Amino acid sequence: MPRPRSLTPHQIATAALNVLDREGLEALSMRTVAGELGMSTMSLYRYVSDRGQVEELVVDLVLQEIDLTVPRGSAGRRLSVLADRVRVAVSRHPAVVPLLLIHRHGVPSSTRWGEVMLTVLTGAGITGKARAIAFRAIMGYVFGALQVEHFGALAGPGTAALAGLPPEEFPILSETAAQARTIPPEEEFRRGFDLLLRGLGL
Repeated sequence: MPRPRSLTPHQIATAALNVLDREGLEALSMRTVAGELGMSTMSLYRYVSDRGQVEELVVDLVLQEIDLTVPRGSAGRRLSVLADRVRVAVSRHPAVVPLLLIHRHGVPSSTRWGEVMLTVLTGAGITGKARAIAFRAIMGYVFGALQVEHFGALAGPGTAALAGLPPEEFPILSETAAQARTIPPEEEFRRGFDLLLRGLGL
């Protein structure tokens, strides 16, 4: 019987990402990834221990697309550009969004992004506990915004339902929802991040 062919982590991650992009998160399993690679499920276990490890490889692969070159400009602009690069990279693969918070600590590309963001905060004079809180706020915004964009977009049915509420009973909510439906995801993300930066004094 021939030996199973050798696989790299990149090949496994690419196969898993193909499954996610095509069929969604619920379809991801050791069996479907093995099928994408043209091998048996048991053979795949020679390379990864379980689905959790496959998910880590996928998150790392997606976040590797982020350009970590620090742009020119103020600290606020640098942070804004670096945050938006995460949004752009992950938005290409919506099924990966739920995996970000679960696996952010275990993948090298995430920790490298974190180091760059913290370096910019440090250069702006934000250190100690304030830096830890600022970084958590940024991370919470970026990952939260991705969740909202892909599972509750302003252009989606939820906002439409709110816009259709009776204005005599919900005048401000219905008006706000009607206006929100015209805001594209990029503007929502960037203007929201600007509010966060103002709170940080950047």
